[in-house]
Amino acid sequence: MKNIAVIGAGTMGNGIAHTFAQSGFKVNLIDINEASLERSIKTISKNLDRMVAKEKISEADKTETLANISTFTEIGNGVKNADLVVEAATENLDLKLKIFTELDEICSGETILATNTSSISITQIAAVTSKPERVIGMHFMNPVPIMQLVEIIRGYNTTDEITKSIMELSKTLNKTPVEVNDYPGFVANRILMPMLNESIETLYNGVAGVDEIDTVMKLGMAHPMGPLQLADFIGLDVCLSILNVMYNGFKNPKYAPCPLLVNMVNAGKLGVKSGEGFYDYSNSKKAEKVAKQFLK
Repeated sequence: MKNIAVIGAGTMGNGIAHTFAQSGFKVNLIDINEASLERSIKTISKNLDRMVAKEKISEADKTETLANISTFTEIGNGVKNADLVVEAATENLDLKLKIFTELDEICSGETILATNTSSISITQIAAVTSKPERVIGMHFMNPVPIMQLVEIIRGYNTTDEITKSIMELSKTLNKTPVEVNDYPGFVANRILMPMLNESIETLYNGVAGVDEIDTVMKLGMAHPMGPLQLADFIGLDVCLSILNVMYNGFKNPKYAPCPLLVNMVNAGKLGVKSGEGFYDYSNSKKAEKVAKQFLK
């Protein structure tokens, strides 16, 4: 595989494009929004500048990486010659089904179709294609250029050959691939999201405040980041979406999202991306009072 197409120029999409391009692959980054593509290239360039400053790569490496990336607003042109397409759009089932239906009509029968979904069924996504055996999950961790893990999720029909190919490809990116089966949340989020949700429940029930909860987990459990701060970093809307996928998939009340999380998302308090969540990112001040207004 030499030619990679990445659909979606958001945080995950630009990180995936960066990682493939830095490893020498030709990457077509696709998004319907031209401004998103421009921001994505600027983000990749800034991240590469940091790597140059830390002497992890050279200026020539940066130039070559950026040269490996082309941008497209039309999906048909972007995926036409792709050996692998990695979908990294918003974590929305209907949107992903629409994209994979379109990819099935456009792409060669030899193209491998991957999704970066963090919780949605690979089998369900693959079912809208004519070759479900060539559909697989590649769940990268954020920030993609730094985090080593890639969850490789095989759907019900994904072949051993395709799975092996994607496992080996991930190693060429200097990642550690881990094969998991197709159940809601896979492994990473099936374990992580209930912990984050329980942290929000702890705040909701008045057991402790934002700073206290995060401090206990950082100092007591050696977590590099407190769970409420991590939820802000991931995006509270993303956390809610994943919890809903697991709750609907397992029909188990232990995955039901905390009402506080639901209220904050409905109010547009999404964490870092909106400038405010459990913390206030507009002025770097702790925003426990922000969360508390939803407890009334």
